[in-house]
Amino acid sequence: MNMIGKKIRVLVVDDSIVARKTIIDGLSTSPRLEVVGYAINAMDAERKVEQLNPDVMTCDVQMPGMTGIELLKKLLPEHPLPVVLCSSLNLKVFDALHAGAVDFVRKPDGTESRDEFIQSLVQKVIVASTAKVRRPAAARPAAKEPEPVIATPKLLGSAPQYIVGLGASTGGTEATLEVMKRLPEDIPGMVIVQHMPPGFTKMYADRLNRLCRMQVKEATNGDRIQKGLALVAPADLQCRVNRTPAGEYFVTCTPGERVSGHRPSVDALFHSMAENVRCKMVGIIMTGMGADGAEGLLAMRRRGAYTIGQDKESSVVYGMPGVAYDKGAVCEQASCENIAGVLLRRLKI
Repeated sequence: MNMIGKKIRVLVVDDSIVARKTIIDGLSTSPRLEVVGYAINAMDAERKVEQLNPDVMTCDVQMPGMTGIELLKKLLPEHPLPVVLCSSLNLKVFDALHAGAVDFVRKPDGTESRDEFIQSLVQKVIVASTAKVRRPAAARPAAKEPEPVIATPKLLGSAPQYIVGLGASTGGTEATLEVMKRLPEDIPGMVIVQHMPPGFTKMYADRLNRLCRMQVKEATNGDRIQKGLALVAPADLQCRVNRTPAGEYFVTCTPGERVSGHRPSVDALFHSMAENVRCKMVGIIMTGMGADGAEGLLAMRRRGAYTIGQDKESSVVYGMPGVAYDKGAVCEQASCENIAGVLLRRLKI
């Protein structure tokens, strides 16, 4: 973690001259950052990390020769360096996050301005400098299979009915996966907000759908919340839970102002659950910078929801769950590996 007042030393890794210049020039505009060097490929990056000892590294995913993913798998076991990916719209970004990267920013492709890209990158690099770096998946001990009781609890049936809301940001793509892959196919209806650039939420939902037992899809306006289905809020839209006069629940995914600095916002989701859900509900807040979701989770708890927060030890960034815990919004804390067990014990009839 960087000392207060000390500039964050950044190494930029990208094989494109144009991309390198854009990133270097952009990062250099922040008084909190110092670009100490650049690398033109993965092998060059290995040498520069040894020579320059940066605090954070930005890295392209697709590079000739050794890819960014291969670089992370090789580098991070010996140099647990926070890495922010700079990627085009590519599914491989999730493989790189699985390999230990902290966060990612989508490279400009005409849908957003260069200034928006730089603003997002600067913010994520600053956050990454304080993050807890996960060991790459290949270097971590093999995860234990879920306990048999987790795979076969008696859920829902005819009553009571539950709805589960989950919110996460930095580090959340992998932390949420850790929860979801431990849940059975007949989970209560879930709605997930993960801060993510446009274009990536569908790919992330598809990834969860492949790796988990339940059905997972990117939410669309009007989707019904139902058992065995997890809906991922689409990027750049606010996702809220609503109730029909007949007592059925559905999501609205609509344009709107940012809430707590985000769109989609965890607070927007959680507040809508506190206001509109009349069945039993659970709120889960996970790793992420800032405070999005804390007030909404508190509102849920005040309406009788059971609330779970990721603990500090397993959080990449203990911001959102930490603020929620300090506000009294969290009934129980658990590691991302144990949240599924806590949830399922709560859902047993």
